[in-house]
Formats: sequence, C-alpha cells, structure tokens
Amino acid sequence: MISLGQLLAFSAMAVAIILVPGPTILFVVGRALAQGRRAALTSVVGNTLGALTLSTAVALGVGSVVARSAPVFVAVKLVGAAYLIYLGVQAFRHRRSLREALGAPVERRGRALRQGFVVGLTNPKTTVFFAAVLPQFVVPEQGRVPVQMMVFGLVFCAIALLCDSMWGVAAGTAREWFARSPRRLSAVGGTGGMMMIGLGVTVAATGRKD
Repeated sequence: MISLGQLLAFSAMAVAIILVPGPTILFVVGRALAQGRRAALTSVVGNTLGALTLSTAVALGVGSVVARSAPVFVAVKLVGAAYLIYLGVQAFRHRRSLREALGAPVERRGRALRQGFVVGLTNPKTTVFFAAVLPQFVVPEQGRVPVQMMVFGLVFCAIALLCDSMWGVAAGTAREWFARSPRRLSAVGGTGGMMMIGLGVTVAATGRKD
C-alpha cells in the first residue's frame, strides 16, 4: 500500500523535524536534569503516546481543524505552554530535594507519563507537522487514506521514541554525575526547571505559520 520510497522520504523528513530542538527535546532534557533518567524516559513514552494520539486525530480529520483554525491552534499552544511553565516552576521549587528523587517511587512514573502525554499532545511543532506535512506523503490513488496516515504517524512516533530516548539517557547520565555533590545537583535541578519555564514562554510566544 505504501512504497519503500514513500517511507524513506517521510522518515528523512521526520528525522529532520525531530532533531530540531523543540518542546519535546527540551522537555525531556529538562525532566532528566530535574528528576533523572527514569523520569525522562517515562516522559518520552508519555510524549510518544501524545504524538500517537495527534496522528490518529489527523488521520480522522481533526488535525486539519487545528491547523486551519487560528483560535484552536492558539488554545492548544497556550495550554501546552502553561503546563510547561507549571512543571518548570515545580522543578525549580523542589531543586534542593533532588537527591531523594534519584529513587523516585512508582507513582512518580505515573505522573511523568501523564506529563509527557500532555506535552506531546499539545506540542505545536508536532501538530503542524502532522496536519500540514504528513498528508503530503499520502497517495489517494492507493486507497485507504486514513490507514496510510496512521502508518506514517506510527513511523514518526517510532523515530521520535528512539531519538528522544537518546536525549533522555544522555541528560540523565550527566545528571547522575552531578549528583555526587548536593550543591551541583541543586543547580542542575534548578537549570532543568528554568529550561522548562523558558520553553513554555517560547512556545507561548511562537506565532502561527500560515
């Protein structure tokens, strides 16, 4: 149904988009610095589930509404920005108790998963990519357009899961090195929180590209 050439072309475009630092990468790095590798990887999984939900919405035609409606786009963007700022403030406030977070209990994983899901679901860059770029690789003549779009969405999510996990592992490893000193760990946790706050502000200030 989908040719190898289509998949390769789409994958190349997806990698280029995913590797550009944006809400997802900065969120994962910030979460890794604030709470460690495990929380970061759990956030990656949640983020991927959010992106998968977006791709499903696009396949069903909902994504085009977000892309074409300025009010809806702004609403989605502001929700994501506000959530990022909230998470950043929380991470900054609790930066002095990060040593305990190295052994985060199971319930923290659930929160990290939900947080990642919200960020993935409200990521403006991913929304625009799914709504404006993904459909360009679909060939109507081949039939089953929604299925084609779902396949491309799954490919994108698989690539994102791999790339984002690498960022999480790298940042988490660096954070564990800093953890040898409570003062340095506090500074790193505060940096992670400030990164998320800055990211939230950036997302809120990003204009809609028509």
